[in-house]
Amino acid sequence: MADCGRWPLAHIIKKKYFCTAFVRGGRRFLVFIMIDKKELTEVVNRALEGSDLFLVQVTVSSDNVIDVALDSAGDISIDDCVRVDKAVHAAFDQDVEDYELTVGSYGISSPLLVVKQYEKNVGQEVEVLTRDGRKLKGTLTACSQHDFTIVTPTKMKVEGKKRPEMVDVTTTLAYDEVKTTKCIIKF
Repeated sequence: MADCGRWPLAHIIKKKYFCTAFVRGGRRFLVFIMIDKKELTEVVNRALEGSDLFLVQVTVSSDNVIDVALDSAGDISIDDCVRVDKAVHAAFDQDVEDYELTVGSYGISSPLLVVKQYEKNVGQEVEVLTRDGRKLKGTLTACSQHDFTIVTPTKMKVEGKKRPEMVDVTTTLAYDEVKTTKCIIKF
């Protein structure tokens, strides 16, 4: 049985990893083919054109397990996910590429990743963890391509008052200053 590194060829065929083999100097080499994430992202974005859906995240694992996460200003239907699934299958032959594909909506409790998600959630309560370790809870009031603004109620000493009072503090943060931003879900 041929052997490529630590995995015998029979194991690779059994797991259905797509690869091509070649021989050089009497040794057999296997080259694993992965789907190009950039090309996949372009296919998904083309499938979303003309709708209010937008791409949040595409992940491609080393064994070609693909996860496409979508979001929208409104609702996401199963038909929306099926449309994207069909577009990906039309662009990448599953028999050749040997991939597993999941298309779904981005989780409501997951961190915000793209500007369109911030735009969608203006007016909502959020929890922000900054890169310098600060944790801020407040209302997302505005966002742009480079930063966003939250208003946080903070207890502060006000001049002329004996006791600290709650004051709204406005903080503007660049996206690269933030580790995570999550919406606070209230029932």
